[in-house]
Amino acid sequence: VAGASRAITPEYAVANVVSVGSGLLSIAVGIVAILVSHNLSRAALHWTLLSVSLLNCLLATACGVGLALAIALTIHSRGMHLVMGCNSSALPADARAAIVTNDCPFNTTRIYDTALALWFPSMVLAAAEAVLSGRCCLVALIFRGIGPCARSYGKEQV
Repeated sequence: VAGASRAITPEYAVANVVSVGSGLLSIAVGIVAILVSHNLSRAALHWTLLSVSLLNCLLATACGVGLALAIALTIHSRGMHLVMGCNSSALPADARAAIVTNDCPFNTTRIYDTALALWFPSMVLAAAEAVLSGRCCLVALIFRGIGPCARSYGKEQV
């Protein structure tokens, strides 16, 4: 979200960048998990899965928190943080109202509803990413013989 002076609103920019980074890292975790499933004996892949999935678990959690913060700020300010860059006296008190001004560098018609409609599912998906990355991390620990389930897994393999 850029203002008229091209200054970016920091809380939304950070939430969006972390969200994109988390999504890309989730793809990498999935690829590494597929590689591990086809090469169970390669220790380097186990360590790679452990490190990438742990990093993605932390990043997805940060993404969920950042999106929750962005949603809370948007709802609390009734969307005015979204149109903060529009330096116009024609701005209403509620961002959901029609804005009749050309001072904004973007279309403000439905920015409040659109932002919330995109952020709520993104927050749910970030939580799912964190859970699945945590499970991949646990699987990598079990493959390396570390953790509470590692002994029973080793006995099953023998």
